[in-house]
Amino acid sequence: MFDSRIGHCASCETRECRGGKDCVDDADRHLALYEDQELARLHKAATAIEGRHYCKEPRIREIMLFARELEYCKLGLAFCVGLADEAEVIAKTLAGQFEVVSVCCKFCGISKKTLKLEQIEAESDTECMCNPAGQATILNEAGTQLNILCGLCVGHDAIFNMTSQAPVTTLIVKDRVLAHNPIGAIYSPYIRRTLLPK
Repeated sequence: MFDSRIGHCASCETRECRGGKDCVDDADRHLALYEDQELARLHKAATAIEGRHYCKEPRIREIMLFARELEYCKLGLAFCVGLADEAEVIAKTLAGQFEVVSVCCKFCGISKKTLKLEQIEAESDTECMCNPAGQATILNEAGTQLNILCGLCVGHDAIFNMTSQAPVTTLIVKDRVLAHNPIGAIYSPYIRRTLLPK
């Protein structure tokens, strides 16, 4: 049963957990989660990268270091067609150390009308849907060991994550309005005041 004392961390003013305080006496239950062998392996590698490279490396290099720490050889790159140029550079960068399998969001060119999906331009006969489940399936079939998201749409990223058999990390988050920098909406007082409840 969900403990009503939990789930309000964002409004906490002290953040004493950072110093080792177990605010709700629940640490033992959470430690047990990491008894899962694969979770423990991923967690150990992630923590090692954080410890060795804290504030020293950009995220793309951290991803590469993380994959090397886990001795992964084959990486998947699921990208948005709107970031195809960036994906090309990312794939070339990764290919220096890994086998890379990349798949575009419009893979298979399926019309939105086929599934009766809402379109950006209602009259268009050529508007293709994003295919995140298909992207993940292709990478599953290729046997990728770590999948990297590059700008999938809100919701499409969730579908990809649900379908992917390999762990997923994000390199680029899509934000069409803020040049793929979604935190900009929080940093800008002009935008932030439109988001906060009245």
